[in-house]
Amino acid sequence: MKVLFLNNEGAGFAEAVDVAAGTTVSAFFAKQLPDRKTSDFLIRVNRLPVPADQVLAEGDRVTMTPTKIDGAAVTRPASSVVMV
Repeated sequence: MKVLFLNNEGAGFAEAVDVAAGTTVSAFFAKQLPDRKTSDFLIRVNRLPVPADQVLAEGDRVTMTPTKIDGAAVTRPASSVVMV
């Protein structure tokens, strides 16, 4: 069966992906992003957050959006710096 996979990481992309019947959201994530952790992503099916054990159905729209961005640094305005 086919599902639409929308990866919102970086430039992002969308593609139709063949998956076996009975594939869960967590199994789909592991196959699509094997080097990533699910805790770093907001995963939605048909625009709704779902549990990891939800089984995908024909035509589902799966969106994976990172919640953490590597390389971001904390900055403070100059007015918050204390000079001694």
